[in-house]
Amino acid sequence: MGAGHGINFPFYPGPVTRLLAVEPEEHLLELAKDAAHDAPIPVEVVPGMAEELPAKDESFDAAVVSLVLCTVRDPDRAIAELRRVLRPGGELRFYEHVIAHGRLGARLQRFADATVWPAMAGGCHMSRDTQAALDRGGFSVE
Repeated sequence: MGAGHGINFPFYPGPVTRLLAVEPEEHLLELAKDAAHDAPIPVEVVPGMAEELPAKDESFDAAVVSLVLCTVRDPDRAIAELRRVLRPGGELRFYEHVIAHGRLGARLQRFADATVWPAMAGGCHMSRDTQAALDRGGFSVE
């Protein structure tokens, strides 16, 4: 989910047999569709929201989110959707912003989120506690 303009498509390994890339923003959706043509694996790019993934229950072996959970409106709902579409034993791979461990860093992140950062960075909220959200969603980070 959150395919963006498809920058990550070339990095999926050959054993991946199918990639469903979900993107809500129309301009990025078109860029992702263009990038899918050059991907080393089959990529289907579809419109959709992380909170309502256009996929059947337990239909994927793995899910990938890369700088997505910081931008979605409801991270807990998005994580529940990831859990829904993953088969039992499926893996979630993620690369996300997380809240700083230090008080000063966390305060700076919260200040940025309360002022201009989300508007400048596509709705990104860098002070979200992504680890806690994943824990609430039943995922364990290894």
